[in-house]
Amino acid sequence: MITLKSEREIEGMRESGKILAGVHLGLRDMIKPGISAYSIEEFANDYIVSHGAVPSEKGFEGYKYATCVDVNDEVAHGTPRKDLILKEGDLVKVDMTVSYKGYQSDSCWSYAVGSVSQETSDLMEVTKKSLYLGIAQSIEGNRLGDIGYAIQHYTEDEHGYGDVRELCGHGIQPTMHEQPDVLHYGEPGKGLRLKNGMTITIEPMINEGTWEIVDRSLKDPNDDWIYYASADGSWSAQYEHTLAITEDGPKILTSQDAAEDEKYLSWARKYLKEHNQMK
Repeated sequence: MITLKSEREIEGMRESGKILAGVHLGLRDMIKPGISAYSIEEFANDYIVSHGAVPSEKGFEGYKYATCVDVNDEVAHGTPRKDLILKEGDLVKVDMTVSYKGYQSDSCWSYAVGSVSQETSDLMEVTKKSLYLGIAQSIEGNRLGDIGYAIQHYTEDEHGYGDVRELCGHGIQPTMHEQPDVLHYGEPGKGLRLKNGMTITIEPMINEGTWEIVDRSLKDPNDDWIYYASADGSWSAQYEHTLAITEDGPKILTSQDAAEDEKYLSWARKYLKEHNQMK
């Protein structure tokens, strides 16, 4: 069932999103060569709890942590391992969900560890732009296929990357995973119509190579967790925001920087108009 949120509920989610965004802003300074993935977990968990919120992922379907941390070819759902030490040139993705006074927010961000290659920098930028293309299409009256097509066309057709199919965005609130599924590929004009009051996540996972992914299991005998990596070993980037569909257009509820959001959204709207994708 898809529920339409009131202005009060959306504002509650925005407050939750501010806490989550604060974690990501802190990680911009923290992530550097030599730290462990688990130190990211400790920072995020402490920040969330100290702000009166709860890390929603902890305990969900047996998951033990506040964050998912994935490096290089790892695509999603990786654990913050103590023996995973970040190296110069790595690409790390940090995903988390926050509950504040019962209101949920969800966001993932990609971080360069030290100086990265031009190829990695390009992958990050294209993936980030694809997120904002999806957001720009998140207007009342559009369909989910408009979001998916904009992301797929830009990442695959224009840049030759792999747009992961098996994982997707989703509705959010009152729980962290609600209907509908928000695919990052599709056909324009197809799928569920977007309505005022819907709250969703858009979270493209883009691989340098194939779009296909494979299961990977932890080496820890005390933890049978399964996560995902690209099938061909190519590196992967991901960016995610939680947003609300409103009469005034999409509202990003996990914004880290309003000016940066507007820069990317302005670019996205221009791109979509030039490619006859925006109504």
